[in-house]
Amino acid sequence: MMAAFDVSGSYTLTRVRLHVSLTPGFSAPVDADGFMLADLSVADGRITSIVARDPSSQASNGLAGRIVLPCFVDCHTHIDKGHIWQRSPNPDGSFMGALAAAEADRVGRWTAADLERRMDFSLRSAYAHGTKALRTHLDSIPPQDAISWPVFEVMRERWRGRIELQAVSLIGLESARDRQGFSKLARRVARSGGVLGAFLYPMPDIEELLDFVFSQAIEHGLDLDFHADETLDPSATGLCKIAEAALWNNFGGRVLVGHCCSLARQPEQDVLLTLDKVAKAGLSVVSLPLCNLYLQDRRSDGTTPRWRGVTLLHEMKARGIPVAVASDNTRDPFYAYGDLDMLEVYRAATRILHLDHPVADWSMAATTTPADIMRLEGTGVLAAGGPADFIIFRGRSWTELLSRPESDRIVVRNGREIERSLPDYSELDDLMGA
Repeated sequence: MMAAFDVSGSYTLTRVRLHVSLTPGFSAPVDADGFMLADLSVADGRITSIVARDPSSQASNGLAGRIVLPCFVDCHTHIDKGHIWQRSPNPDGSFMGALAAAEADRVGRWTAADLERRMDFSLRSAYAHGTKALRTHLDSIPPQDAISWPVFEVMRERWRGRIELQAVSLIGLESARDRQGFSKLARRVARSGGVLGAFLYPMPDIEELLDFVFSQAIEHGLDLDFHADETLDPSATGLCKIAEAALWNNFGGRVLVGHCCSLARQPEQDVLLTLDKVAKAGLSVVSLPLCNLYLQDRRSDGTTPRWRGVTLLHEMKARGIPVAVASDNTRDPFYAYGDLDMLEVYRAATRILHLDHPVADWSMAATTTPADIMRLEGTGVLAAGGPADFIIFRGRSWTELLSRPESDRIVVRNGREIERSLPDYSELDDLMGA
């Protein structure tokens, strides 16, 4: 177990390693990993100072160079689907298998009580792992929207002060053909302070439908969040279509686009054109490496998958496009595993997407960048005057941090160590028919 530290009252943690990309306004000598040795002081739930390590200091709480990161921000999840695997597994690991299994479970099982239990289980896990803010998509096909959105509102209040929650409507873009029905959903989202969203795939009237979705976002003052191109079919160009729609509508809100897997399969010239439009339109992109690695290029003929199912984050970041990574699904037909642990997500993303050599500021993809996408000022960073919300790890370098689960990490919220017991799966047995 990690040694105990006094994180009560006013205190100073000495000889901590803070990353240069996550500590705005602080400067100190930087090592090859981008870390700086510092002393971090806390009082009344806030960081009172961050100063370069003073070798002559006699203060207690020496961390011996352990890494301290700001709490995580998980900007793309599905906690309404979470933890239904035992009762509704994916029959073959395919995307279509996931769609069918999840739909059947939603239609047959998603009562308010069922959703509340599973959502709370998911949030307790995320909180214990060190997540401070989380955005979830909510299946919003009628009549599910009338059940899920009120439950979300209850959970948002229940978790206020622990996890900042945001919700996004999830419905097929084709639903916008019903102008009246989609407008009703937009009003529902606006009343809940949510984000307007849809998933899209190639369809003949995609430009017209996107134009209407953008018009509804403008009318109701909503940000947008899309699922796009969650396929390895190179003909899927939803990301490009969304960028074009944002430009021709002169959209001033935030637009986040998730997945964008097909971009990695398209001709180079098409890729460059799309990325230029995405940058010009001011879109942000989130990659979901765990879920897409599970679903994409799964083969029924017994051969090995050849594609990783992730999008072109390096090329996007080089153009100034904000990029993030997130958990996506957990223990449901779209991903059989996962626990809303953003350290696991970032560790996997580093290996799958090669977010190393150099690591540079890629850690922002799990902290600062998604916080900005979610309009959460002061979240995902460590700064004097800011909240004392951080995680103390055992690792002293990226290779140490990302080589082990760090199950004994210490999560500090409002300057105090939280109790980190993870909920037991048996709590949900009665929902699974066990």
